[in-house]
Amino acid sequence: AAALRGAMAAEGPRSLFALSAAAVSRSMGALERDVWALPGHLLRGLLPLLTVFRLERAEGAARRAGLSTQPIWRKLWDDVMKTRPPNSENITCWRKKFLETFFSNVLHGVLDISSDWRLNDHHFSPLLHSSPHVSQLTLCNMLQGAVELTAEHNQKVLENLAGSLRILKFQHLLSSDQSIRRSLVLLLHRLIHHGSVSQVSMYSWPVPDTVLLVLILSMSAGFWRSGNALAYHSSPCGLCREDDKAQSQESAPERAERGRYDERECSDGENQKGSPWALEEAAAKVDGYGADARLNAVLSGPRSPSLRNQACEEASSKVPYDHTSIQGGSSHCISDQVSCHPVLRKTRRRLKSAVGKKRRCLRRSRGPHTDPEDLYDFVFTVAREDNSGLLYKNSTTEGENTENWTSSSPGSPCTGHAGCKKRGASTGIFSLKAAHRFRSVSTLELFSIPLTGETCRTLSNLLSSWVSLENLVLSYNGLGANIFCILSGLRALSRHSDCHLRVVRVSDVFSHMPCMELVRCILNAFPQLHTLSVSFDLKNQLEGNRPEGNPSCSEVEIPESCLEQLEIRFPREPLHTAFLLPVLKASRCLQQLSLDSATLPCSQELGLLLEALKECNPNLNKLSFHDVNLAEHQKEVLLLLQDPGLQEITFSFCRLFESSTTEFLSEIINTVKRNSSLKSLKLPGNRLGNHRLVALADIFSEDSSSSLCQLDVSSNCIKPDGLLEFSKKLESHIQQRGGQIQFTHLRLFQNWLDQDAETAQEALRRLKAVCSVVNDSWDSSQAFADYISVM
Repeated sequence: AAALRGAMAAEGPRSLFALSAAAVSRSMGALERDVWALPGHLLRGLLPLLTVFRLERAEGAARRAGLSTQPIWRKLWDDVMKTRPPNSENITCWRKKFLETFFSNVLHGVLDISSDWRLNDHHFSPLLHSSPHVSQLTLCNMLQGAVELTAEHNQKVLENLAGSLRILKFQHLLSSDQSIRRSLVLLLHRLIHHGSVSQVSMYSWPVPDTVLLVLILSMSAGFWRSGNALAYHSSPCGLCREDDKAQSQESAPERAERGRYDERECSDGENQKGSPWALEEAAAKVDGYGADARLNAVLSGPRSPSLRNQACEEASSKVPYDHTSIQGGSSHCISDQVSCHPVLRKTRRRLKSAVGKKRRCLRRSRGPHTDPEDLYDFVFTVAREDNSGLLYKNSTTEGENTENWTSSSPGSPCTGHAGCKKRGASTGIFSLKAAHRFRSVSTLELFSIPLTGETCRTLSNLLSSWVSLENLVLSYNGLGANIFCILSGLRALSRHSDCHLRVVRVSDVFSHMPCMELVRCILNAFPQLHTLSVSFDLKNQLEGNRPEGNPSCSEVEIPESCLEQLEIRFPREPLHTAFLLPVLKASRCLQQLSLDSATLPCSQELGLLLEALKECNPNLNKLSFHDVNLAEHQKEVLLLLQDPGLQEITFSFCRLFESSTTEFLSEIINTVKRNSSLKSLKLPGNRLGNHRLVALADIFSEDSSSSLCQLDVSSNCIKPDGLLEFSKKLESHIQQRGGQIQFTHLRLFQNWLDQDAETAQEALRRLKAVCSVVNDSWDSSQAFADYISVM
């Protein structure tokens, strides 16, 4: 109240109504119900004086009175956050935007609620009352947010998030200890397995903690050991109890068999009564090797077939399924894998002994104080299992063989596929299909996170049965040859009739193979895709050194695909239509094609491409070229602009007018004027300059039949006087047409409008009366060299 009186005093003398409204706002606890019944004109003056707690509760009353609280929430944002949110013009609900950001800032300790009187209300619990409005949350660094959210006093907050949160992001993560990982498990289980999170994204993790990364990936895919293993403050997850009850209703013979098996397992570790992390601690003590050594020893499979490996497989094949054991029924496999690493060979016997002593009784206790399951047990097992073993039972009858490009061979990234196939056919190795399967996310995004061979095998295993996955984005992960491992998982996934994956985006610095070959490989593995994007910055100098046994994908016929959108960014590779043609022929449904940074090896190449598109892709309506030199291809450019099937054409930084004449510009304008199907024309970075921009206004002249709605002339050396002349000429054409024009959007990013602010503002004012204008405050001095070249 004192803060409110201080704020009022600072604003000077108040009217009687304002004083009364302030008094009412201080007594809202007693008057709330009566206030909501006030007429609209009185409620309007009262709403800005309410605290966040009361304002949020006033939403229904304001709506009934025909009032909008959006301006109040927007002012709250400006006063409290003191920043301009990105894409603010697209924000439709400032209430949600404020409360969502408020939640995140309070959670991470970057906002002091005592900084503004509107945030101070003894009824207001910052996290509890803002959590229902949070649909996107980012956790970072040491995952302090996960620890806070899983604290006992925030149980209701976590329940709210389970219903509201859709996107969970991880950014700049650091290695974490066991207690933090435990909190993360509880959080992921509640928000993904029993919640509404549909997207998990991870950003900027230069040196990822492999255990933590695998844990997030596995739980995002819906895999975990069992519901009771996820104890919430010493109590089993209540939402999993129904699953446990369903399992308890299994037939008597099944229970008897499982009981006999559990007894055998318990006999190995009946003296085990220590920490749930006993296995981890035992392994950590072996010769001082920590988590990284354990992970390398257990996650990494053998690099080449051997008699020792065959003995491991044969031993494992004699042991029944163990749906919770890391050893998968055979401790020999672990010790054998350790022996495959020279550094750890000496520790084999001691590690084997430690593991044997620390084996846990696998029968799940129903008591409230059951020790939680070991995180490492599951993480190690998922990463270690090869995806070939995850395929359904008839996978070996569906044409899989070592000659296929997805199979492994000596030197390939997923070595030992044939051996893994053998293990998968047996029952000795733990299978993800035997794990408890929960709800999984539909979108997975990994940005700037290096993926090792072991991690790629883990991801491949998860992908092979991740039927709910709809969008997969792998960006700058340093995949290299490990791309084959990912493709193997995708191919296994494509065989599931209920698979939902439709979007795959892969981008990286270096390409392991030619772009077109990779596109063909992906489509061959997964013809159900609707969107495929492949992007590389640089060509790998060792690109041609492909492992033996993996034949070129160009030799494999592409099956008919469902592809609708194809984006390819070439690392300065030549665009050979002959290589692209099979893709186009297999993609009859293609609607959008984007080609970036390609070189045209000969003058006829673009013409061949246009002929192929016309013949193979009649549904194509969007075509984009970026950073492709089209200066010598004026004829093909005009053919594209008159194509009646294309609705959107982009020539971005294509040097269209580098060696052209004024006649070429006139031909472009006349062609667009006659094309009634073209809706969007994007010409950024083509050095239009003032005179060419003014000429483009004739597209909308009285004799034009153009239906152009959007024009993008960003990065085109346009000055304020040229923009003003363009706006006046456009106004003249509109008047001649009686105000009938379909032009709605003009983009002007990175032009030289700062050279004469007054003229620029006049031009923008005129244009905004005609269409929506999007521009920025760009410093044109950065482009001085470009300006000199245009002069």
